[in-house]
Amino acid sequence: MLKHYISFQVWLATHKNGKSKGQSLAEYGLVLALIAVVCIAALNTLGGSISKMLSELGTTIGGIKTSK
Repeated sequence: MLKHYISFQVWLATHKNGKSKGQSLAEYGLVLALIAVVCIAALNTLGGSISKMLSELGTTIGGIKTSK
C-alpha cells in the first residue's frame, strides 16, 4: 500500500509541475492585464488634474528669476 502511495505522490509531483508552469504564466499575464487596465483608468480619471497641476508648476517655475 505504501508503495502505491509513494508512486502516486511521485506521479502527482511530476505531472503537476509541468502544468503549473503554464498556469502560472497565464495567471501572471492576467494580473499584468488587470494592472494595465487600472493604470489606464486612473490616467483617464486623473489626467486632466495632473496636466493642470504640471502646467501651473511650469508657470510658477518660469516666473522665478535667477540671479546671475
